[in-house]
Amino acid sequence: MDLPPPPDAPKPRLPCARRLLAWLSGLGLATALLVVLGMLTWLATLEQIDSGLQHTLRKYFDWRAVYLIPEIGGKSVPLPLPGGYWVCALLVVNLTLGGLLRWRRDWQRVGVWISHLGIIFLLVAGGVAHHFSQRGHMRIAEGASSDTAEDYFEHVVEVAEIQKGQADIIQVIGGQYLTDLTGSATRCIELAAMPFKLELSGWMRNAEPTPVGAKAAPAGVTASDGYCLVPKPDKTEAEANTPGCVARIVHGDGADPETILLSSAAQEPYTLRHGGRVFTIVLRKRLWLMPFTVRLDKFTAEFHPGTMKPSKFVSAITRIENGREAKAVIQMNEPMRYANLTFYQASYDQLGRGASAKMATVLEVVSNPADKWPQYSLYVVAFGLLVHFITKFVGFIQARSRHHPHV
Repeated sequence: MDLPPPPDAPKPRLPCARRLLAWLSGLGLATALLVVLGMLTWLATLEQIDSGLQHTLRKYFDWRAVYLIPEIGGKSVPLPLPGGYWVCALLVVNLTLGGLLRWRRDWQRVGVWISHLGIIFLLVAGGVAHHFSQRGHMRIAEGASSDTAEDYFEHVVEVAEIQKGQADIIQVIGGQYLTDLTGSATRCIELAAMPFKLELSGWMRNAEPTPVGAKAAPAGVTASDGYCLVPKPDKTEAEANTPGCVARIVHGDGADPETILLSSAAQEPYTLRHGGRVFTIVLRKRLWLMPFTVRLDKFTAEFHPGTMKPSKFVSAITRIENGREAKAVIQMNEPMRYANLTFYQASYDQLGRGASAKMATVLEVVSNPADKWPQYSLYVVAFGLLVHFITKFVGFIQARSRHHPHV
């Protein structure tokens, strides 16, 4: 007959895999992750005052930010913290494993598990939005139309052949091929149907074309036509940055290469003539083609009395698609959702002065496949809590009935 182990006998050690699963699904890890996430949110809120929203989001919550050092008031805080993206990813793993490994067939806990799934859904929605959403803006004057939005942050190099006074063939070099060209990095871009290729280098996130003057350009700085690119501090609002880079044009016919400077601050594109053909090269924010045209019929701006603080912006627009027209109104907190796009009333502008001045609306355009997911996840969490409340209430009534039966 086997005897039970004495009370003070050491417990057998679990295998490493089971211990790892227990740690990943444990309540202690979930608590620690929530505390760290709260710290990251608090520190990011403080840092964005000096660094701007986009820079702070990229530093704290981008998937490429594995760890970070906070800065408050321009001073580094010696507290290395994990990136918020990976904290949320580990929290999803924790909640998923915790739900699978700790599941009990207990109808009284059904509401808790429903809410549990709602929180996981909310975190997944944030990840989908992070990787697949796009944001830009569309500026339209009254009576004018537009079918393109301009990306807030991504800059691209556009190479176009001009025929009959307009761009006929346009090739775009995306921002992912530019932003890593810092220091001595160089990338050669082959352009189909173009009699030349581009060698790009010297990317600067915020720069200004500056005359070299009588003296030669500083060592290590490329000059062209008497100008060089001088780096500037990043703007607090990242969309106001004017990046620049160096482009070397390598002709396919063996002619001498040309070196030019590309800057988003330039007023006109660089014009290149090659064998009777005309090309333009420009660095600009990426243009985003809409599946329909938006015409601004009327814009109305209202302000609080005696101030320039807006109380209401209203854009009455016409959506034109395949020859059909549809009226819509976009105003603050009341966006237009159509064709997987959301149009928000962001700001306004005035074109010209005096009696001939026209009002223009600035619409923020967002493409986010998870646009409604946070809302749905909150519905799931609320439903789970309601189910949990009802089951607990029913259990309470049944328990009282058993202890105090009717006579």
